[in-house]
Amino acid sequence: MPSTKFASHSHSSSNDMTLVSNSPSWWPFINSYRIYSYFAVAASVGMIYDWALTFGQEFELVWKQRWSLMTVLYLSARYLGISYAVITILFSVPTIPVTDAVSLIMYLVLNWTNVVVTAILGVIMVTRLYAMYQRSRNVLIFLIIAFLAVNIFDVAIFATTMWHISSEELILSGNYQCTAGSEGDAVLLVSVAWIITTVWEVLALCLAVWVAVKHFRELRRHSAGGIIGDSFMVLIKSHAVYFASLVAVSCFNLGALSPTISNISSLETQIYIGSSQIFVVVQSFVLGPRLILSVREHHAKRVADNDAAIGMTSLAFQERVHVSTSSSV
Repeated sequence: MPSTKFASHSHSSSNDMTLVSNSPSWWPFINSYRIYSYFAVAASVGMIYDWALTFGQEFELVWKQRWSLMTVLYLSARYLGISYAVITILFSVPTIPVTDAVSLIMYLVLNWTNVVVTAILGVIMVTRLYAMYQRSRNVLIFLIIAFLAVNIFDVAIFATTMWHISSEELILSGNYQCTAGSEGDAVLLVSVAWIITTVWEVLALCLAVWVAVKHFRELRRHSAGGIIGDSFMVLIKSHAVYFASLVAVSCFNLGALSPTISNISSLETQIYIGSSQIFVVVQSFVLGPRLILSVREHHAKRVADNDAAIGMTSLAFQERVHVSTSSSV
C-alpha cells in the first residue's frame, strides 16, 4: 500500500476545498511536486519498457503454453501493472487536467491495484513453497492460514485508511494538484500492515531457504544429478531478489513515519516518496511477474537441452547403422 502523503490532481470529498492561486510563494511546492512526478513517470515508463523487453519470452512461455493458475496470476500481475503505469502517468503529471470524480476513481484504482497485486504475489509464493515441499498438505494448510490472515488484515487496514482520506484541491499557476493525507492513526496502521507483510515475506524466504538447503544436502549425500539443484537455485535466486526489493519498499514506508517526511511541500520529501514509488513498481510489477517467468524460462531451456541431447543420440545411432550396413555390403 503506497503512502498517502503525495500531491495529486484533484479529489472528491464532502470536505473538499479548492485553492486557486498564482502567487510566487507556491512555486517551491510546485517545483517539489514536479520532482515527484518525474520519479512516478520514470517508474511507470521503466515498467512498460521491461514489459516490452520480455514480451517475446512472455509470448513463448505464457501465451503459447497450456493455461494454468500460474498463467492467470502472471497475466493479472503483469497487465494490472501496465494499467497502473498508465493511470500513474495521467495522475502524476500536473499539467494534465482531470475532473474531481475521475481523479478520485484513479486514486482508488491505484491503491486497490497495489492491494490486489500484493495478494497475487502471495498466492505465487504459496504455490512455489507448496511445490518445493513436495506438495506437503501440512505445509499447504499452514501457508494458506498465514496468507489469509495477513491479507485480510491488510485489506481491513486499507479500507480504513481510504475511508479517512482528507484532501485539498490546488490550482497553482496552471498546475492541477491536490494534497492528500490520512487522518488520525491511519499512517501508523499502514506501517503496521507493511510490517506484517514483511514478516510474511521473511517467513516465506526462510521456508524456501530451509527446504533448498535440505535438498542440496541430500543431493551431495546421494551424488544425484544437477537438474533438481539447478531448479532450486533458480527459485532461490528469484526469491532472494524479490525479497530484497520488498525490504527496500518496507524501509521506505516505515521511514515515512519520520517527522521530517511530514512536510509534503519540501523537495526532500518528494524525492523520498518518488524513490519509494520506483521500488514499489519494481517489486510488484517487474520482479513479481518474473517469479513465474524465470521458472518457465528455466524449464523451457531444460526441455530444449534434453531434446537436443536426444537428437544427437538419434543422429549418432543413424550414422552407426549406416556404417554397419555399408561395411556388410
